[in-house]
Amino acid sequence: MLPFTRLLIANRGEIACRIARTARRLGLRTVAVHSDADAGARHVAACDEAIALGGRTAAESYLRIDAIIEAAKRSGAQAIHPGYGFLSENALFAERCLQAGIVFVGPPAAAIRAMGSKSAAKSLLERAGVPLTPGYHGDEQGLAPLQQAAARIGYPVLIKASAGGGGRGMRRVDRAEEFAAALASCQREAAASFGDEHVLVEKYLLRPRHIEFQVFADAHGNCIHLNERDCSVQRRHQKVLEEAPAPGMTPARRAAMGAAAVKAASAVGYVGAGTVEFIVAPDGEFYFMEMNTRLQVEHPVTEMICGLDLVEWQLRIAAGEPLPLEQSQVRLAGHAIEARICAEDPSRDFLPAIGTLHYLATPAPSQHVRIDTGFTTGDVITPYYDSMIAKLIVWDENRDLALARLRSALERYQIVGVSSNIAFLQRLASAPAFVTADLDTALIERESRWLFPPHAAPPRESWLAAAIATLLRSHAMPDRSPWSASDGWRLGARAERAVTLRAGEESRTVGVQYRDSGWTLRLDGEPIPATAVYGNPTNPGAELTLTLDGRRREASAVILGDQVHVFMDGRHDVFTHVDPLEFSAAATAGAGGLRAPMPGRVIELIGTPGTEVPKGTPLLVLEAMKIEHTILAPAHGTLRGFKVAAGDQVGEGAELVDFVVPQS
Repeated sequence: MLPFTRLLIANRGEIACRIARTARRLGLRTVAVHSDADAGARHVAACDEAIALGGRTAAESYLRIDAIIEAAKRSGAQAIHPGYGFLSENALFAERCLQAGIVFVGPPAAAIRAMGSKSAAKSLLERAGVPLTPGYHGDEQGLAPLQQAAARIGYPVLIKASAGGGGRGMRRVDRAEEFAAALASCQREAAASFGDEHVLVEKYLLRPRHIEFQVFADAHGNCIHLNERDCSVQRRHQKVLEEAPAPGMTPARRAAMGAAAVKAASAVGYVGAGTVEFIVAPDGEFYFMEMNTRLQVEHPVTEMICGLDLVEWQLRIAAGEPLPLEQSQVRLAGHAIEARICAEDPSRDFLPAIGTLHYLATPAPSQHVRIDTGFTTGDVITPYYDSMIAKLIVWDENRDLALARLRSALERYQIVGVSSNIAFLQRLASAPAFVTADLDTALIERESRWLFPPHAAPPRESWLAAAIATLLRSHAMPDRSPWSASDGWRLGARAERAVTLRAGEESRTVGVQYRDSGWTLRLDGEPIPATAVYGNPTNPGAELTLTLDGRRREASAVILGDQVHVFMDGRHDVFTHVDPLEFSAAATAGAGGLRAPMPGRVIELIGTPGTEVPKGTPLLVLEAMKIEHTILAPAHGTLRGFKVAAGDQVGEGAELVDFVVPQS
């Protein structure tokens, strides 16, 4: 039995749900905390009780140390699990838990402090003999000394927030003239995300891999590693796909890197779960990058290949128990890959998205497929937190089989209501460089032609499926009189009707002739016999079984308003049903206004009003969902002025810039 019986989970989303499942299995009662924005969230329902923190943003809720300590006292929780993110690497929070007599499920405050500053950590580990990337980790933080350090190191360099993580406060700089702007942006983002604008500058290795080791240590002096994860596939320095074990890893290199990881953890008297991250050069040389003093988002791939529950390990170690395994007992079986399902638009530089999950269908969980999520159908993706919807994890006996599992699972992952990266992940899982394990942190940029192809028009079958879904929905509308029926019935005959659909700039009309069983559809003059069964057309989404020209096909068709979403053969096509009896006026665009792509805070006004600027010129910086987004001139034109000021909070669609494009 654990010495505590009630656990407060100081986090949200999928990790809070994950912790709640393990805690319940161990017989613990769980307490959720939540912001006002998360009052109806899945993690709240997953726990035995919940306490409101108030506010909507993280600063108003999940980052309030006093409020969380008070919630633990009110609920009688003897332990707090911080999850990852928020306060999980906050030494002050760990100390406050200790002072309140509450077990902090994480490392000692001293270890958090030692590794929390990348600069201090690198100085410490250099003395411990852990290999480091060439760079500057000192206290001089002015533009001039940092610029001089970059020149000594040699471009390209990487500016990194010393207290950072998750890719925030990080900029690659290729030329000296770019350094000042990159430094200012990096420091702003670091201050906003971590409350500390201190940075370090390191040599940017070309075509490196990002390989990290999961370490665990107990309070009895034992420390082991649980093998490695390859996290090289990244965008904006944030991980997209993670896998374990790392492709091409030899036993000798695993032993050397694992030993360095254990040495790094031991150097700071570590206790609990941690991740030691390395940059690996093409020649195999590896360098310590940072240590995250918490459980990582990608920990499930380690669990899958090792057959362990790392949250259970965390709770048992926090309770004072020794490590359950020795290094020689750690197994490595099969291959696991994790894909982060995010609300974002990859075609717009991975711009985060917000909205309601009107329809959410996932592959069935099994021993090969695992889904960790904090959302369900009807939930809202808000602008207050990060954009991750779920983690899709697959496992099989080897990498090729695991990749096939991943591709199959992604085809069955369907979201309507908010932009997602699922189609992008499908292309990524089939990209030649990823399939052949030609990995490095610039893989997405290298494979951009494969990953960002020109938009492909919907195939013929998708147009037909959209037309059939529209027909079935119109037949199933409740409270209709015989006079308003649209099933094609006529006295003594069957009439034809037409379904007009639009996809992007293309409009097509599907002719429909009703038959005793099904229809004869006509597209581009070609007759196509068709039948269909729609699971439940009164729902916003349902499976559709159809037969086209004698061939049986499976699809899903989701109708929201006049939009028809068709999922078929791994594609997601969106059509608009054009009602010929309904007048539709074309919306006119604002006169030269550039609008906010999502709610956020204006950080900086860059352009000079009254000047002509070329296409692509940075005009304004907006911070949204913890990331800075630069608004660029869409074409050559004149910046007349700004509609906002630095520091303003703006809503989605708010006009930001008065910009005029000359008439040709």
